[in-house]
Amino acid sequence: MERVARYGKFVAHDRRGHELAELLLSAAGTLESAPGCELYLVNRQADAPDTVWVTELWRSKADLDAVLKQVAGSPEVAAALRLVHSAETIELDLLGGAGLAPRATP
Repeated sequence: MERVARYGKFVAHDRRGHELAELLLSAAGTLESAPGCELYLVNRQADAPDTVWVTELWRSKADLDAVLKQVAGSPEVAAALRLVHSAETIELDLLGGAGLAPRATP
C-alpha cells in the first residue's frame, strides 16, 4: 500500500475564511482517531486570510476513500461547503522528508 499525500486549497467567500478554518480544525479533531489518517493540518494563507490550505497524509488510498465515504453528505461537510467560493485538491507522490514518521504497520 502506498501512502497518499494531498493538498487542499479552499477559498472562502469574503471574510468567511476564519469560519471555514474553524470547521476544518474541528474535522481535524475527529480525524485523530480515523484509521489511516497520519496527518491533517489546517493552514491559513498569510497574505490571503480567506484562503485555507489543508495538508493531508493517509496510510493508503483505501483509508482515505473510507473516510470520504463516511463523511459525504454530513451536516459538517455541508456547512463547510456553504462557506467555500472555490476549492481544489491535488494528490502527490510522497517521496520523504524531515519529520516524516516511519510508515505505520497495519
